[in-house]
Amino acid sequence: MAWRLLAPTVFVLAGVLFVTSMVSSQGTDLRAGRYDDLDGLANSQARDLAAIRTRAEALDAEVTRLSRDLRTGSSDPAERAANRLSGPAGLKPVTGPGVTITLDDAPDEALQAAGDDVSELLVHQQDIQAVVNALWAGGAEAMTIQGQRVIATTGIKCVGNTVVLHGVPYSPPYRISAIGPIAAMLSSVNSSPYIQFYLEVVHQSGLGWDVKVERSLTMPGYDGSTELDYARPATS
Repeated sequence: MAWRLLAPTVFVLAGVLFVTSMVSSQGTDLRAGRYDDLDGLANSQARDLAAIRTRAEALDAEVTRLSRDLRTGSSDPAERAANRLSGPAGLKPVTGPGVTITLDDAPDEALQAAGDDVSELLVHQQDIQAVVNALWAGGAEAMTIQGQRVIATTGIKCVGNTVVLHGVPYSPPYRISAIGPIAAMLSSVNSSPYIQFYLEVVHQSGLGWDVKVERSLTMPGYDGSTELDYARPATS
């Protein structure tokens, strides 16, 4: 008699599943189109694949062209302009005639005799900057300080009794070399009011000063970072 009791239960469950399927499909075939248009699906996929291959071929041709341009130097105009300016910017080594000017602190005996008042007996960053500016004004084409190439972003800063250049501290004597028209550079240095005042202290207190004409100077290209650090507005 058990099957008579189970039969109504089976019918009820079947009805529930039928109603659920009808509601889910909203009166449509749940598998409609699954096998009806295989040819259309295959053709669509073939078209998509052909388009992808065409795009890949175009990109490959562009990569080949750009690589060829880089090898021949006919790449992006901005890059060509940057390459032309790398020499004047100080990024390439140079050789030529010029001058070397050396600044040094006063002798130890003069420093000891001065006691705590030794400011005028030491070389300061403004002294080095005055020489550098005078040499540029005289037509210097390239310059080094302590062997480091000077570029447009080079900063000279005093820290204690040393001068920091490109993040490296240096003690005196400070050697400034410049390649360019020798006579014009020397004339510019000699006519600088600041350097004239410096030379007065040289004669009075023994500050170091030496000028040497160089028949040939070789200077390296600057190979440090050219990124600029600048202030940014504080966030509220």
